[in-house]
Amino acid sequence: MNGAFAALTALAAFVGLGLGPAPGAHAADNPYERGPAPTTASIEAVRGPYAVSEYRVSSLAATGFGGGTIHYPTTTADGTFGAIAVSPGYTGTESTIAWLGPRLASQGFVVFTIETLTLFDQPDSRGRQLLAALDHLTRVSPLRGRVDSSRLGVMGHSMGGGGSLEAAKSRPSLQAAVPLTPWNLDKTWPELRTPTLVVGADGDSIAPVRSHAEPFYESLPSSLDRAYLELNGASHFAPNSPDTTIAKYSIAWLKRFIDNDTRYEQFLCPLPRPSLTIEEYRGNCPHTS
Repeated sequence: MNGAFAALTALAAFVGLGLGPAPGAHAADNPYERGPAPTTASIEAVRGPYAVSEYRVSSLAATGFGGGTIHYPTTTADGTFGAIAVSPGYTGTESTIAWLGPRLASQGFVVFTIETLTLFDQPDSRGRQLLAALDHLTRVSPLRGRVDSSRLGVMGHSMGGGGSLEAAKSRPSLQAAVPLTPWNLDKTWPELRTPTLVVGADGDSIAPVRSHAEPFYESLPSSLDRAYLELNGASHFAPNSPDTTIAKYSIAWLKRFIDNDTRYEQFLCPLPRPSLTIEEYRGNCPHTS
């Protein structure tokens, strides 16, 4: 009797193990997931779960852009990471968007905050420079082995935000774009195929949302995964200093579309409601990409 019971118990355990999920099965479903399961606190934190290092690229080593700083997770245990290039705005230097480098990298990205060729480059030029920076990162940088060249995105402030739209238009293979209080003379972007989060500011007098961020968003194809976040009580220069709302939704968007990490869908769908920091949020839910 005892022997028969032991045999049945062993069989049940064997069957149970066979039917249950194997260790790492969830990660195998999406090999691009990086880092622990996110929480509101984790994506609002000043630093994420990864320790970060940086590598400086001088203007002499750069082709087609003005150099910059590569921020990257120090560990090599998690394989390659998706990457993002970030451009400053008109008359702005890398220092104006530098805070985004370690903040995004600590969440599991390689982030290239760049200098532009001149302070006065227009959005189309900044778009080309963002792409040149990504090409440098994935082709010649000593850190290229840490980057998955199929998972790339762009961000930028002001004319750099307009440049991120230009970059996505030129290279539809980009996985995400996040223009921050963007400025561009071109108001319509029906040709974009890159999931795009447009961030405007209700107090922006340089790139007013009615003539920039809102028409940019509204012109995106309705079939595209797209969102419009309007910051409450914020100016054109909100992206130039650490901002929890910008970071939170940028991280969620980049994780969702560069890493295809659906664990971050919870922060984007259902659509965030107006709050002390959010004037308005529009978008499509659920996402399809």
